[in-house]
Parts: sequence; C-alpha cells; structure tokens
Amino acid sequence: MAKNYYDILGVDKKASASEIKSAYYKLAKKYHPDLNKDNPQAAEKFKEVNEAYEVLSDSTKRSNYDQFGSATGPNPNDFGSATGPNPNDFFRNGQAGGFSGFGGGFEDIFGSIFSNFGGMGGNNTARTGNDVTTKVTLSFEEAAKGVTKKFNIVRTEECEHCHGTGAKDGTQYSTCTECGGTGQVRYTQNTLFGRVVNQGPCKTCNGTGKIVKEKCAECSGKGYKRANVTITVDIPAGIDDDQIVTMRGNGDAGIRGGPNGDLQILVKVAPHKLLTRDGFDVYLDLPVPFTTAMLGGKVVIPSLEGKLELTIPEGTQSGTVLKLKNKGIKHLNKSVYGDMYIRVMVELPKLNDKTKKNLIKKLETEFAESDYSKFKKFNDTTHSL
Repeated sequence: MAKNYYDILGVDKKASASEIKSAYYKLAKKYHPDLNKDNPQAAEKFKEVNEAYEVLSDSTKRSNYDQFGSATGPNPNDFGSATGPNPNDFFRNGQAGGFSGFGGGFEDIFGSIFSNFGGMGGNNTARTGNDVTTKVTLSFEEAAKGVTKKFNIVRTEECEHCHGTGAKDGTQYSTCTECGGTGQVRYTQNTLFGRVVNQGPCKTCNGTGKIVKEKCAECSGKGYKRANVTITVDIPAGIDDDQIVTMRGNGDAGIRGGPNGDLQILVKVAPHKLLTRDGFDVYLDLPVPFTTAMLGGKVVIPSLEGKLELTIPEGTQSGTVLKLKNKGIKHLNKSVYGDMYIRVMVELPKLNDKTKKNLIKKLETEFAESDYSKFKKFNDTTHSL
C-alpha cells in the first residue's frame, strides 16, 4: 500500500504550503537522530517524514501524488479489480485497487514481481541526502537589519579518506563481476501473465556495484561519517520570528553520488525591551510627562537607527499616535521600509506632598470647563440624555 504522506505529517489533504512546512519542521525536530540517540525507531521515522515533505512541498509531485498515489505519476503497481487481476488494467489511471479480495498473498506476489519493474529502484541508485534542521536566535535589531551568523551543526559527510567508496584509500575495491558494476541484475519469473523479466539489487555486492577488498578504517566501510561543521549564513534584513532560512546543499551528503540535502534554519527573534513589531512596522508606547504633553517639547526615543529626538506637539492628548515614515523594518529582498508608530501615554505626577497638591489646586482654578473640549462635550451630551 502507498504511504499516506498527509497522515505522516499530520496535516489535512487541503493543507497549505506553509502548514505543511510547519508540520514538517516540528516532526523533523522531534525525530532527528541526533536528538533521539536512544530511540532506534526515530531514524526511520525521520526518514519517513523527510520523504513525505519532499513530495508534498513540491507542487508537481504533490499533484501527481494526489491523483495517482505516486510523486512520479501513474505506477505500474496500481492495477487490480474486485473480480480478479485484469492485464488490460496494467497501466490504467486512478487509485490502486489492490487484491485485498483475494487475501494478502496476491498483494505480496505482485508487489515482488513489479516492485523494480523496468530497472527502477535498487541500492545502487543515487539518492538525495537528508535535510538537516537547526535553530538560530537573533536579537530584535539583527532580525530587522540582517546579520551574518556562524554556528555549528552535525551532518553526514562523504569520507575524505575513501571518497565515499567505503574502501581503504578509496581504491581497495573491484567492480562486481556479477552485475558489471551496475548494482542490478536481471532475472526471469513466471507469473499469471507469463514469463516476466525483472530487475533487482545484486546480492553479490548488495546493490553497490563494487566488491570492497579492505574497508576504510576511518568510516568502517560506510563511505560517510558524522562531522561537526561550522556554518556561516547571511540572514536577510526583515526576517521574522519562526521563519525558515534554507541553505541548499548544506545538509547530509547524498547517497551514491546523489545531491546533498538542505540545511533548514529556524529563526527565533528575541523580544526588544521597548519596541514591538507587526509585519514590517515598529511600535513604541511612549510615556510623556503631562507638562510636556501640555506645553510641547522634545524627548529621546529608541529606534532601529539608534536614539532619535522626537518632538511632542503642544497639547498632545494621551493615546495620540505619532508616525515616523520609513523608520520601520526593511521588507525582505526589497528596498522598502515599514514605518514607526509612537503612541503617547500622558503620565500624571505623584502628589506626594502638600506643596505639590496646592500647586495643582491653584492651577485648577485657572482653567474653565470650556478649556477641556472633550470633557465639555461629554458633559453636554450627558445633560441632554
């Protein structure tokens, strides 16, 4: 039976690309072999999660998978009917019917006959290496302006001593004479449809295409090993919390000459002590003495450009929002900036002695109700009710 990639990632079939990516990251982190050294099943689960993401993150592969149950399109295995095997259905489109009506034996038989039909599969096939996931924490300013970061990761790399061959000095091996170095052998098998020529991994060389005379001591004949590597990454200006930076080809080494996997870097942004962010705009709540709000004045505020001097207009009311254009965060990969918004919070002083209270009382007598336009309007409305 084909794997249900949606179930593997725990998402709905209508899930968006961002939902799929988010689910993948959580599961990749959960089952990463480096974080689950005591769980022998984690590596297999990690591989399964990567396989599901590789298909569902690619629009073409996902479309093929949704329609045919395979990322590459119609599969020769997808045939069958409720009344028995029909040779005319061998290459039909649609979902695989299977042979469940005949018991488990038929599925096993036909799966083994056609699993590698036409030379597909085999241990000697080049495969893309697994993606590596890691996390980097940035300050508020680093995320806004961009920064170059260095950090260490552990990944699988081709053994430099044997160049991935698994043989001592990279030369202590010979081409398998059984398969001619292809890693595949052909054999015939009698089936319900007659004699079928099948192809599968060579048992003599275990599908590698070579016979190792003496194993490489550095990697124990595996051809690769785990390595601690220092990575330098340029984080673009405008990156936000929980976004992912992908470094192509910086993941685990490919298998048998396949391309390397990718490095997926989850970005976490530490909060600022005073500033907050919404999209590419920056916000600041600014406490202002009531005298400054009444008479006007200048105050110093923090910004992404350092400290700025801000003018408070005379008579500024509490809750007034002042805007500084283009003083926000740079848009990703664009020469466009957000704005900075400052909300004025008028602060009243503490009247902790009699002298100050008397000053305020004397000041109160200098103002009439008409000097408070909003308060007067409120009172007039209240009286009219």
